Amino acid sequence: MSRPHPVQVIAVSGGKGGVGKSNVSVNMGIALAEKGKRVVILDADLGLANIDVLLGIKAKRNLQDVLNGDCDLRDVLVNGPGGIKIVPASSGTQHMTQLSPMEHAGLINAFSDLGDQIDVLIVDTAAGISESVVSFLRASQEILLVVCDEPTSITDCYALIKLMNRDYGTNRFRILANQARNDQEGRVLFDKLTRVTERFLDVALQYVGIVPYDEAVKQAVQRQKAFLDAYPRARASAAIRALASKVDNWPLPTTPRGHLEFFVERLIEA
Repeated sequence: MSRPHPVQVIAVSGGKGGVGKSNVSVNMGIALAEKGKRVVILDADLGLANIDVLLGIKAKRNLQDVLNGDCDLRDVLVNGPGGIKIVPASSGTQHMTQLSPMEHAGLINAFSDLGDQIDVLIVDTAAGISESVVSFLRASQEILLVVCDEPTSITDCYALIKLMNRDYGTNRFRILANQARNDQEGRVLFDKLTRVTERFLDVALQYVGIVPYDEAVKQAVQRQKAFLDAYPRARASAAIRALASKVDNWPLPTTPRGHLEFFVERLIEA
């Protein structure tokens, strides 16, 4: 048998809502696609989908249809900007927020059929620390936490790190400072987080940079476009390309841990 195609699975989370996770997910995906990567973004906010709204995409089908057995994942995939593919979630469906571990696994098992067509799977999680969020974080190879310089964002991010470390033994997290004025402010924010984690937890945090506060981001959201697409020369666009260059150099594991099969297995275990 041929060796499974390695797929980098990156969960984008942060605890608090409104910190810009979805914007980071979409634009990072586009920047990776610019580098020739085949990128799929999973809108894993299963009950309050927002990526389709963020991009002005009208999806005919979503993950609810896959779960119901009405179609397979290939029927749900929609084309996004810059060549990325998007798996839209449903909105306003309470059942989707309360899936059992086996339902989670059944949903994600569809990704195994797409394994040879994906280089990077970006999982844009919901806010908070629900079972759904934890399942996706546990199943992913990399965890990128988006945090802003406000007390509730830092507190919620720490709570998420603590939960994942204490209950599931996760000890490596990558930190992105969003809406920072400059890199110095981003590093100060990172230091605030590391001071409390070093004191109470056995974790390794890695600072991956900032996405600066930029009016172009707000304008792009109002236009329902990705800022990298609408304003490619904006400060935020330059920053997201720098982030994508780092992500592109993150090591791909040589074990099944990096394959979509592992993603599925971990969701079943969760």
